[in-house]
Amino acid sequence: MRAQSVANAAGASALLLAASVSADQTVFHPTSLTAPFIEQFLEQIPQSRWTVSRATKQTPVGDEIFSYVGTWAVEEPEVYPGLKGDMGLVLKSKAAHHAISTLFPEPIDPKGKPLVVQYEVKLQKGLDCGGAYIKLLTEDESGSGLRAGDEYTDKTPFTIMFGPDKCGSTNKVHFIFRHKNPITGEWEEKHLVNPPAPKITKTTALYTLIVNPDQTFEIKINDESVRTGSLLEDFNPPVNPPAEIDDPEDFKPETWVDLAEIDDPDATKPDDWDEEAPLMITDEAATKPEDWLENEPELIPDPEAEKPEEWDDEEDGDWIAPLVPNPKCEEGAGCGPWTQPKIKNPDYKGKWTVPKISNPAYKGVWAPRQVANPAYFEDKTPSDFTKLAGIGIELWTMTEDILFDNIFVGHDEAAAKKFADETFHVKRPIEKEAEGSAEEEEELEPSTLVDKIRLKVYEFIHLCGFDVVQAVKQMPEVAAGLAAAALTFIGILATLLGLIGSKPTIVKKTTVKASAPTVAQAKAEKDEAPVAVAGEDKKEDAAVRKRATRSTKE
Repeated sequence: MRAQSVANAAGASALLLAASVSADQTVFHPTSLTAPFIEQFLEQIPQSRWTVSRATKQTPVGDEIFSYVGTWAVEEPEVYPGLKGDMGLVLKSKAAHHAISTLFPEPIDPKGKPLVVQYEVKLQKGLDCGGAYIKLLTEDESGSGLRAGDEYTDKTPFTIMFGPDKCGSTNKVHFIFRHKNPITGEWEEKHLVNPPAPKITKTTALYTLIVNPDQTFEIKINDESVRTGSLLEDFNPPVNPPAEIDDPEDFKPETWVDLAEIDDPDATKPDDWDEEAPLMITDEAATKPEDWLENEPELIPDPEAEKPEEWDDEEDGDWIAPLVPNPKCEEGAGCGPWTQPKIKNPDYKGKWTVPKISNPAYKGVWAPRQVANPAYFEDKTPSDFTKLAGIGIELWTMTEDILFDNIFVGHDEAAAKKFADETFHVKRPIEKEAEGSAEEEEELEPSTLVDKIRLKVYEFIHLCGFDVVQAVKQMPEVAAGLAAAALTFIGILATLLGLIGSKPTIVKKTTVKASAPTVAQAKAEKDEAPVAVAGEDKKEDAAVRKRATRSTKE
């Protein structure tokens, strides 16, 4: 009995210990790893190193001025929570401009080293139209570092932009880096060609970018590789310009002939060419099949049809059964009057045209001569990015409650992987279990016409944020609609101003007193009044009441 009590006590202790370990695993613990920059959002924004922007921005379309009124908060997720006490930076406002930034403790220099950028995104309400990317901001050349803070905007220089973006047809993971032309001193954005698609789910997604000193890169989503390539080969425009360009002073000579073929001047229409001959003619050799039922109609009254009980022969006319195909026609070659079929005319030639011959004066396709590109340079190490000053998140989105967490910027890919093992890979199974399914949820489409139009407009504005010309090319119907709406508004405004500025026209009203009709006029009106024929009004009423009928007499 005593041994059994000891065993029971030991079992209870083991259960308590297991429960304690299990509970400890679901509670958030800050990492002990070190890197040039790690952010787990342990403090509220006022006490943290992050600064919310209070600046204004100018839109690329319409030159409108907007303020960064979108709010931010550091809080735990509300949808499919993972680790208890695990907080993140949450974008809280819908359809608003948001901007927040922070400085690194020391500028990060990627020159000659691998660069690893990794962070988590949790789209708690999905993503209809907007981005969830981050920017690695450029260190000032003077070495003073980024001093944007509450003045951070979309115009603040960045070195790398990385992360998901979705709006209408746009659905990709951005990888953009800014590169300086050493000849002209101009900065140019290099966009990844064929970027991967993001994970649009309400559970946490992990995005990782690895850039190596050998100019190769890799993008991972949820620790799985989705895109690899080269900085020198997979970006548009390319890092290095062409060594030769078209000579801007070279023009095609007026005597240059680039027409490869011409009409044969010696060709004439043959005498036997009949342009009037028809394409199809009657087959004179055809004969009527023996089983053709010429006296049988193709359609017959439906023998199974019955006159409806509510049918009134007096009001509706004689009832006629609907027609159906004659079954006897299916047994034989056909029914009804037989005619010879049409066949293609063997003598048909159509409209005669002059044949083409090679042009003896043809010189080929003209192209300007090539000259040395004065802006040419060759950068073999574009991975030597400019020093990184900090991180900025500048977004406009139609979906709120986007959560950012566990940001890692450093040089050690193994450290980033270990950081993901401590954070992402611990919370992900918990979130999937809370979600109730390991499958990703289907995205909801706009339900009403107004929502679809609004989403199209938002998509157009979103694309304009990157390239106005490209946005107009991709969505010309939206650009035309917005232009028409603007012109209509201007027209209405001009009309209103014209009405207000013009002098009103004074209209004089005159009252004419009606005179009583004379006896002769009254008598004339009485004589001209039409008189209905007896019984005619009843016939008209009957005609109105009677329904349209089907009658054999008709």
